[in-house]
Amino acid sequence: MLKISVVETHGQRRLVLEGKLAGPWTTEVEKAWRDAGSQLQGRKLIVDLSNVTLISADGKETLVRLMEEGAKFSCGDVLTKHVLKQLAQRDGCKP
Repeated sequence: MLKISVVETHGQRRLVLEGKLAGPWTTEVEKAWRDAGSQLQGRKLIVDLSNVTLISADGKETLVRLMEEGAKFSCGDVLTKHVLKQLAQRDGCKP
């Protein structure tokens, strides 16, 4: 199960993911990313992974695709930061 929320502020739009980034949810994340990226009106778009409890192999591939499209991430725990750093180094992207 994965919950996807969009939080709007004056300076940014935050795509908040909660739960497991795996299986069919990866497609939903990519769709939500594209939808959230529309009409930013100068605001930043941040993908918040602070409450993600699991990232599967296909979830990692989704994160790589988002990185390639310019996604910026926010995360709370060291493990998630490490996973993002490894993915970025593997594919030559910036997390």
